[in-house]
Amino acid sequence: MIPWATTALVIASLLALALASVRLVRGPTNADRIVALDIFLAAGVALAVAASLLTARTVFLDVGIGLALVGFVGTIGWARLVQRAHPADTPEERP
Repeated sequence: MIPWATTALVIASLLALALASVRLVRGPTNADRIVALDIFLAAGVALAVAASLLTARTVFLDVGIGLALVGFVGTIGWARLVQRAHPADTPEERP
């Protein structure tokens, strides 16, 4: 069961990478590109989990956790940058 599941996980991750590559190139907004980069990191985490399952080594899980943490912080940073670049898109605060 595990080799079949990991093969499916790798194929799904590669498909997600291909679709995210298209979204990264075509855009049309910076927010779309940020989501595409986040998909790249999620696929990287999935590939690290697949490597851990196939090799039965837990070091790849540590890599996956590190990628998830870096991806979360990076996504928050990019989102704040986009929000500062386009302040008209945010709702106005009421006193």
